[in-house]
Parts: sequence; structure tokens; C-alpha cells
Amino acid sequence: MNNDVTRLKQQAAYEAVNFAQSGMVLGLGEGSTAIWALRRIGELFEAGTLRDIIGVPTSLHIEAEARRLNIPLATLDEQPVIDLTIDGADEVDPQFNLIKGGGGALLREKIVAQASKREIIIVDESKLSDHLGMKWAVPVEVVPFGWRSQYQFLESLGAQVTLRQRNGETYHTDQGNVILDCDFGAIEDVESLGTRIKTRTGIVEHGLFLGLATDVIVAGSQGVRHIARNQ
Repeated sequence: MNNDVTRLKQQAAYEAVNFAQSGMVLGLGEGSTAIWALRRIGELFEAGTLRDIIGVPTSLHIEAEARRLNIPLATLDEQPVIDLTIDGADEVDPQFNLIKGGGGALLREKIVAQASKREIIIVDESKLSDHLGMKWAVPVEVVPFGWRSQYQFLESLGAQVTLRQRNGETYHTDQGNVILDCDFGAIEDVESLGTRIKTRTGIVEHGLFLGLATDVIVAGSQGVRHIARNQ
């Protein structure tokens, strides 16, 4: 990865962690930007700056990394209300709508986001877009049984669909599902598309995160910007 991009991701993540406070339940996001936030939380917890925190991870990978950092963890059933979640995104539009799921954790990420009082999204400036779909395909998680019929349904909605592969084999999520990456091009009506996708039995969830982000922190060549939804 480009060193400049890595530096921007780290800057955005560190700025987001400044909003974490002792005693909080923290949602721990997945992805190449969110991992910087997780490591920073681990540093502050080890130093005693952040105390009495509980993390709720959004993937098995993040759970393992958090355990390595000795961050206390709980399940969402044990902590059904999350004070603050810090997560990344693949694409962000001016209305704070997101495409997420490039790392494959979109289902758990959305469940955690819905349970969060505050959802801070951290990105580098390359992830900003006038319309979702201009830079990233929409991941759609489907059950393996009959996945080809979901493929055809998503094609009928106007997408170019690709079954996600990893290391030459079909990729499976933490829930054992598969992901269909759907290139719709620039999406004019994200709410309508999200609703249409979810009408289909066999589709578990899609990577359109609508109305869930409360803050976006963007790191770019001009520094770090924090934008809150109510601004």
C-alpha cells in the first residue's frame, strides 16, 4: 500500500480514537483503516489512559486482534447498546451514506452500527464520492443455497455481478455466506435500491449503509477534517 495512503488512514483513525472515553462500550470495526483505530485503543488501554472499556468486535479477525492487544471483549448480546463505534468505509457520499463490505464483514458491521449511539467513519480522501457506486461495487451477502438465482436477480436490477473469490476459491463470510459484488455504476437513489435488494429471500444483507454514520473523519493532503451529521 502507498505509504502516503497508510499515513492518512492512521491519521484519521487516531483522530477518531480521541472521541473514545473511559467506561465506554466500543464497537471495533473491520478494515485497513479501522485496524489503526483498534491498535491505538490497545495502546491507550495498556497505558491506562482508557480504562474500563469493553470492545464489541465486528469480525472474527478483529476479535483475534483485539484479544492479542488484551482489550476486554463482549458480545453484542452481552452489551446490546454501544456508546461509540469506529469503522471504515469503501465509499462515502455527501449525505454520509456509505458502501461497506470490502473486507467481508458487512453483516456484523451493520448490526453493530445499528446498536451504536455514535458511528464514526474514518477514511482517506480517496473514498469520498459524489454518488455511491462510482468507485466501489455494492457487496451483497447471500446464503450459499441458490446463490445463482440471487446473482440473476441482482443482474435484473442493473448490476454487473461477480462472485467474490479469495485465493482462487469462493469467499465465505464469518456466517458462512457468500458475497456477490454488484457494480451498479453511480447510484441515483440509494434508498430505493437498498429496499429492492432486501425484498429478495436468500439475500441476507447489502453493503449500503444508509443513515447510520453520525460522523465522518477524512484525512487528506490538507490535513484531517471532522464532519458531524448535524453540521
